[in-house]
Amino acid sequence: MKPRLRPRLLDIAAAAGVSLATASRSLAQPEIVSAHTLARVRSAALRLGGPHALDAARGHPGSGIAAIIPTLDNPIFARALQAMQEVLTAAGHSLLVASSHYQPETELAVLRGLLARGVDGVILVGAQRSTEAWEVLESAGVPVVLTWCDDDRFDAVVVDNHAAGRLAAEHLIELGHSRLGVVCGAIRHNDRQRARMAGVRDALAARGLDLPEWRVAEQEFSLAGGRTGCAALLALAEPPTAIVCGIDQLAVGCLVEAQSRGISVPGDLSVVGIDNLEMAAHLQPSLTTVHVPTARIGEAAAGLVLARLRGKPCARRVELPIELVVRRSSARPLG
Repeated sequence: MKPRLRPRLLDIAAAAGVSLATASRSLAQPEIVSAHTLARVRSAALRLGGPHALDAARGHPGSGIAAIIPTLDNPIFARALQAMQEVLTAAGHSLLVASSHYQPETELAVLRGLLARGVDGVILVGAQRSTEAWEVLESAGVPVVLTWCDDDRFDAVVVDNHAAGRLAAEHLIELGHSRLGVVCGAIRHNDRQRARMAGVRDALAARGLDLPEWRVAEQEFSLAGGRTGCAALLALAEPPTAIVCGIDQLAVGCLVEAQSRGISVPGDLSVVGIDNLEMAAHLQPSLTTVHVPTARIGEAAAGLVLARLRGKPCARRVELPIELVVRRSSARPLG
């Protein structure tokens, strides 16, 4: 077999005839592995990677852990990535980051490229992807962790996205709003946004209210998208008295658009987001939102990958709590 600079942990395990966890322990914690097994793993590493593999045998990381996120232009993913990197760096691993731009085809191409490069684990956002992508993941032979949403085939760190939408809508309904609008991202390839939208609809239906399609504005995840979505809803013959946004970034855009039109928030219009970005508490008015523990998602996802690599027992699915954070962008409707 042709040696390469950094053999994958999977390849070393296969060449040595041991499990992935045993190969990982042999390279990172040789003192807890039998001499016979350690010799086999080190021999396989040397055959595949030459002298560079000796560094790995002394405890240095291999090709790193890959995280593929939908976009680099969103604070929620930046916070999760920072937390992942801190956990992985402390454990002696590097983090490789790529973006899919919310395109399933791009995610699949990036995934294949990273696996071919020899990453030792993969962290992904969401659980909606093509059959082809799932097949690639199932045959990858490395730990895979999903975040935000789950699938029974892999480990996952999740939040209840349906409950997030429901909490936001219930808060507004309890204040007395009955005509809600929604500004969200495109839901076709986004299971997080789709679940949040379903939560809003279910909260309304439980009170005998509805959410017609013409009071839903799907937009790009940006401040400009929030402004455009808000403008579309305000232009309706009967505009909503309150808007639920799929993420805080869109909610901030709604606040800017309303204020640019002289519309008082929350006097004339209430706005609620989902995420609880740092800026949410410092806006004028401060943003009512649903807190999603983004940093903890990143920490837990990195922790699951490390546990799998080390052969340690770990939970298959970790669900983190969310909560409504009431601030000053929501109030009872006038009249």
